[in-house]
Amino acid sequence: MRILLDECIPRKLKYSLPDHECHTVPEAGLAGKKNGFLLDLAEEAGFEIFVTMDRGLEYQQNLAGRSIAILVLRGKSNRLADLLPLVPELLRTMKLTQKGEIRRIAGGEPMC
Repeated sequence: MRILLDECIPRKLKYSLPDHECHTVPEAGLAGKKNGFLLDLAEEAGFEIFVTMDRGLEYQQNLAGRSIAILVLRGKSNRLADLLPLVPELLRTMKLTQKGEIRRIAGGEPMC
């Protein structure tokens, strides 16, 4: 899967997703773009999943008809040490998530 990590996610998290093509927003040349435009560009670039910590994204964007899925991590902070425990559930949830869907991942369970 092609995964895009939002700017708020530590870039080193991508090393925990070795079986996927994973890029950060800055690596993809999308730094500083606002959510709606960022999602448009991510879709055009062929990304299938966008990983963020932005809890308001689903209320700010119309996700109907999107070809990208959004996974929202809910850790204590955006520090790598706080997000690494979420990786097993992130990997499981990626397999289940459909295009245009948003899922939240906190602790050991996704919050849908």
